[in-house]
Amino acid sequence: MPEILIYTTNICPYCVMAKRLLDKKGVSYTEINVDAQAGLRDEMMRKTKRRTVPQIYIGDFHVGGFDELYALEHQKKLDTLLGFS
Repeated sequence: MPEILIYTTNICPYCVMAKRLLDKKGVSYTEINVDAQAGLRDEMMRKTKRRTVPQIYIGDFHVGGFDELYALEHQKKLDTLLGFS
């Protein structure tokens, strides 16, 4: 299974929904809360070229945010990315 990385903030309903979907899939992930330490949001923005959270990586693939994660699930492509099929 590929490593999953999710950038979040303390108050972000889309972050909560993304984590719930990943939890429902039974996968573990590394969460980086960009509010926790100065410079983490800048690191996220350099890596993703985006300012908003969540920002999700599955392996080297940048999924994007919750909308993109949900779209992959709806299109039945998320399981393949997660290594289930």
